[in-house]
Amino acid sequence: MSLPVLLLTLCVVYAAGALVLRRIALRHLGCTRAFLKPAVFAGEESEMIEVVRNDRPVIIPWLRVESRISPYIRLGRQDNLHISGDTHCCSLFTLMPYQQIRRRHRVKFLRRGEYNLGNASLTAGDLLGLLEANREQEMSVPVLVYPRLLEEHELPAPLAQMMDETVQKRQLMTDPFLFRGIRAYQMGDPVRDIHWPATARTGETQVRLHDYTAMSRLMVIINAEAKAGQWGDRLAEDEQDVMEYAISIAATLCMRALESGMSAGFAANMPVGGDRESAFFPPERDAASDERLLAAFARLRLVRTVRFATFLETLDDCRGMDVILLSCYDSEEIQEGLRRLRRNGNQAGLYLVKGGGA
Repeated sequence: MSLPVLLLTLCVVYAAGALVLRRIALRHLGCTRAFLKPAVFAGEESEMIEVVRNDRPVIIPWLRVESRISPYIRLGRQDNLHISGDTHCCSLFTLMPYQQIRRRHRVKFLRRGEYNLGNASLTAGDLLGLLEANREQEMSVPVLVYPRLLEEHELPAPLAQMMDETVQKRQLMTDPFLFRGIRAYQMGDPVRDIHWPATARTGETQVRLHDYTAMSRLMVIINAEAKAGQWGDRLAEDEQDVMEYAISIAATLCMRALESGMSAGFAANMPVGGDRESAFFPPERDAASDERLLAAFARLRLVRTVRFATFLETLDDCRGMDVILLSCYDSEEIQEGLRRLRRNGNQAGLYLVKGGGA
């Protein structure tokens, strides 16, 4: 047999083998992934469960599963898993007929965001490594990473003081329509609070106890500009770090307000998820407020929508609120925005964010 004929025969055999490998092996190979928790906080660890299965009565000598991952997601080291450059992971398996392999990966989430560890590349081959075939496995494996909430000692002192004053002010205000109990009359109690049926029943003067007002509302506003007069919509790497810190501060303030019985919301000249408009979440308080706000903070994109001075002009709906404005700088435009907020009946204060670790 001549050399050209031999080479042609080998090519045909190789192509036929690759075709058979693709039709028999890859068609019936599957890979699925799922996170143990759909949402976590930045800095926390969770688990990703990966299942690789062979649904055919054939042996798969080797199967390589490759994926690209975000540099802000770290997979724990383990056998049969190679990670290069913190953005590429590769696993190698041998699968017997109808075998299923289930693995649990430790995952650490370094930064707030919305991630998806979905698609993977599956490559199968023979024992000699002469034949191989590959295909893309499409999956949807989303996870939300909430911003890290700051501990008591990490919250800047001026902001901690602002929050304390806001909570104390709420506790000094009672709502005549919120009734939480009865107690014995004390000197100085108003006559209008006397509970006459209870007084007649006990023979001693009893007064109604009113709960604290539910009208206290906290609004946190984030300025996505790193300096005055900044143009463009993208943030540099160092600017992103400061902005992540500001988002952690805002999330911490909102969660503390909700825990104190207040309603809370936030606004920013940044979009949420696939939206193009600036974020605006008016203060609310219900059973799902914390998750709703944390999800919005997680999905905030570090892109400027409009100049901050222009954004402040759109906040006329903020009335009767306690407003905390987080910004990397102060300017006359910002001060004018604060004056406008105060004219609308808000208590408004500015905190300059200078940096930190979020």
